[in-house]
Amino acid sequence: MMKVLLLKDPKEDDCGQDPYVRLSHPEGYGGLIFTSPRAVEAVERCLQKDTKAEVWKKSLKEKWNAKSVYVVGNATASLVNRIGLHTEGEACGNAEKLAEYICSRESSTLPLLFPCGTLKREILPKMLTDEGIPLESVTVYQTIPHPGIQGNLSSYYTQQGVPASITFFSPSGLTHSLKHIQELSGDSIGQIKFAAIGPTTAHALAAQGLPVSCTAESPTPQALAAGIRTALQPHAS
Repeated sequence: MMKVLLLKDPKEDDCGQDPYVRLSHPEGYGGLIFTSPRAVEAVERCLQKDTKAEVWKKSLKEKWNAKSVYVVGNATASLVNRIGLHTEGEACGNAEKLAEYICSRESSTLPLLFPCGTLKREILPKMLTDEGIPLESVTVYQTIPHPGIQGNLSSYYTQQGVPASITFFSPSGLTHSLKHIQELSGDSIGQIKFAAIGPTTAHALAAQGLPVSCTAESPTPQALAAGIRTALQPHAS
């Protein structure tokens, strides 16, 4: 039986700015942008504090729903729906495609509010700025390496051996784990099929000189599983 190692996003904490100050003034924005589930979770935690949840349900949610709420992927969309907002753009598999979608539709002179993490890529802000679409970013979480990643990987390799495939879900996950994987795999690293959840992570793998055997056609478990199955077939290169 082939072993597949999935390296999910590294640990995040909410050591960012409180987005409620901005969320409480929807009249100052043309809409919202969410490109990661972590950003939505940070906003949701913020809305659960004190009396904010009641204010959100009574008035703020309706005011934001009168505006566009742009998201990347179905996972992010489902979390945004959970806090009561309608979404669009979820079929866009990455930030670049979402930026193209926004540019084709947005005409508001008000800025779009973009809750994001410390490691956000600049491609979406740059594309919107180049098209004259105002954007206001607010950092709501920071990405940090999981403190047990080295021990967890060592334990996996000791018990399971070198995996047939390793899947990365973010460039930061690659950054924090690659050194350990290289040390543990040794000369066997060439036999591992590396997979990526999307093109951004695939580019990060390629930048490290690693061959990308699979990039999920869409950021869903089904698409990822299908890609890995294909990559692990004997005839796949």
